[in-house]
Amino acid sequence: MTERTKIAALDHGPFLVRGPAVVVDAEGNEFPFERKTMALCRCGGSTTKPFCDGTHSKVGFRAAERAVREEEGQAG
Repeated sequence: MTERTKIAALDHGPFLVRGPAVVVDAEGNEFPFERKTMALCRCGGSTTKPFCDGTHSKVGFRAAERAVREEEGQAG
């Protein structure tokens, strides 16, 4: 079985990506990353975008409400 990639949104923090992944910009340029887990910025304030540098805690970033799962049987 191949390793699955897991993306977790931390409350008022970054997206944590665990597992194999490649990050590319709008032009298709890859961002090198060697670790097993990467933190992607959600606040927009990081100086190391697309990666998190902890700025969210300094600027008081508050994430939107958590995603809501669609009720079974309802069209979306």
